[in-house]
Amino acid sequence: MKTIGLCSDHAGFELKEFIKQLLDSKGIAYKDFGTSSPDSCDYPDYAHPLAKAVEANEVYPGIAICGTGNGIAMTLNKHQGIRAALCWHEELASFARSHNDANILVMPGRFISHEKAEQIVEAFFNTDFEGGRHQRRIDKIPL
Repeated sequence: MKTIGLCSDHAGFELKEFIKQLLDSKGIAYKDFGTSSPDSCDYPDYAHPLAKAVEANEVYPGIAICGTGNGIAMTLNKHQGIRAALCWHEELASFARSHNDANILVMPGRFISHEKAEQIVEAFFNTDFEGGRHQRRIDKIPL
């Protein structure tokens, strides 16, 4: 696995720190694009650098967290090479990978527990893209 890219805003900071501990415990390298504190901030300031790094193949995959996951997912998905998937359950993460070849996992920091986040991350990391008919659909996403 390549180096994982991480980012969050203030509302996702605490969960991002938990994810870093999880990755450390598994010996998985990561690059943290910020934020570096729970102080109020703007998610696009961290989402855009993560998206650019995923597009440039500097990190893969990415994990992004904000309060609901919506704002950071919207920002990430403005990038043509990004397929960011908002997941609050492990089954959603599996389908995001197997059907959509999602390259950034987005989680709602204010709405899931650490235990649920760990299950979601595991599902995302351990599911492969199925290709086939799904590739045809992914090819139609970019404008």
